Amino acid sequence: MVSVHTSPLAQPGTGDAGGMNVYVLELARQLAARGVEVEVFTRRTTSDQPAVVEGTDGVEGVRVRHVAAGPYEGLAKEDLPGQLCAFTAGMLHAEARQDEHHYDVVHSHYWLSGQVGWLTADRWDVPLIHSMHTMAKVKNAALADGDSPEPAGRVIGEQQVVDAADRLVANTSAEREDLLTLYGADPAKVAVVPPGVDLDTFTVGPGRQDARRRLGLPTDAEVLLFVGRIQPLKAPDLLVRATAELLHREPWRRPRLRVVVLGGPSGSGTAHPESLAELVRDLGLSDVVRLSPPTPRAELAVHYRAADLVAVPSYNESFGLVALEAQACGTPVVAAGVGGLRTAVEHGTTGLLVPDHDPRTWAGALAELLDDPARRAVLGERAARRAQGFGWGATAEATLEVYARALAERRSSR
Repeated sequence: MVSVHTSPLAQPGTGDAGGMNVYVLELARQLAARGVEVEVFTRRTTSDQPAVVEGTDGVEGVRVRHVAAGPYEGLAKEDLPGQLCAFTAGMLHAEARQDEHHYDVVHSHYWLSGQVGWLTADRWDVPLIHSMHTMAKVKNAALADGDSPEPAGRVIGEQQVVDAADRLVANTSAEREDLLTLYGADPAKVAVVPPGVDLDTFTVGPGRQDARRRLGLPTDAEVLLFVGRIQPLKAPDLLVRATAELLHREPWRRPRLRVVVLGGPSGSGTAHPESLAELVRDLGLSDVVRLSPPTPRAELAVHYRAADLVAVPSYNESFGLVALEAQACGTPVVAAGVGGLRTAVEHGTTGLLVPDHDPRTWAGALAELLDDPARRAVLGERAARRAQGFGWGATAEATLEVYARALAERRSSR
């Protein structure tokens, strides 16, 4: 597997680490559990990172290789195209130390990795499987206020990867349609494989009151939760503005309302990392909104269980793993009706899909469920049941089928 710009071992929620990190790590683990040896190539970002990490959390069969490509620190994702040659060289050198035909498949994640995977798969005469995760054309069509459009170089690079890949793995049918209509992908090459959720960690677990006591939250509060990177695309500011609107309409909620934001600056959000904290202060919400750094998965599950609602107001998501994790913990989700969130959340069944990014609309949607505890309980029960169908094991099995078909076609063409 190739994950150039972010390591599967990184803590999701800061820098460039997010749902893709979880995807790569969990898929690799599940493939290893099925007897597939997986090597993940990622860029080295600190001098103390070992060149090779064997196993992850006791799971054998997964090897993470940190490739030196450019300065270890201070290199933005936008600057990485200039380091793809160095990264490719590192992969080729690693392969040269192995027996001939050591790798059977290259699976690249995100377009930067696809550029590297295109060359290495061709050099080793193996299939290239590619997962887009996000697409420039989709993102540019729904930019958040103040966010910068993706450059033409990325659009061109993505198109090259789409054309070169033996198979493209889409998270949802909607993403498959985007690949067909926006990038002209061959329908026969695009497979839909939904991501999964760690059903051992994200469970209904102890009660909401116990979770709140662990986190120091009032047991009788109304708790809203946001989990994700702090950047315009993820729209945590929208939740803050919706909170202000909600309290303007119904000031009596203030003593009980708590909004917890877990995440760190990322992407264009790093240009002004204090912007969200400043917005909270400007709107007079310092007593309501708690800004906290990302947490390990076990503690993240406690946050999900403590919340009455989890908000996912993103302008675009290829799937939205946060929504799935929250539902696995039995917490309803209020999400933007965009991208993969329309698959992750069943409107009216496991949560609500909001049709726009207007804080007034969001305030109404949040109030609708906060005022109806019985409905929230039903939604939470349905959400937990539905999440059971999204285990990472099913994702790995479907991905193995994609690999097998691509390998069979490659061998028959020889």
